[in-house]
Amino acid sequence: MKSVNVHEAKTNLSRLLKQVEQGEEVLIARGGAPIARLVPYNAQPGRRSLGGDREVVRIADDFDASLPDDLLADFDA
Repeated sequence: MKSVNVHEAKTNLSRLLKQVEQGEEVLIARGGAPIARLVPYNAQPGRRSLGGDREVVRIADDFDASLPDDLLADFDA
């Protein structure tokens, strides 16, 4: 990743944007400390597929069953 200071970024913004369009990332720093990162914009988010965590998440058969009376009493206390 290329790193430039703020002054260089302002002076050469068009050139830096061309590099970003070609897939390169540019780190902008002030006083040697990173403050921003120029990355290509991805207008097309990836498609989400339903059921991706089907094998990871398990919902108990009694998920929507009523809570026991003694536990419900704790909520009223």
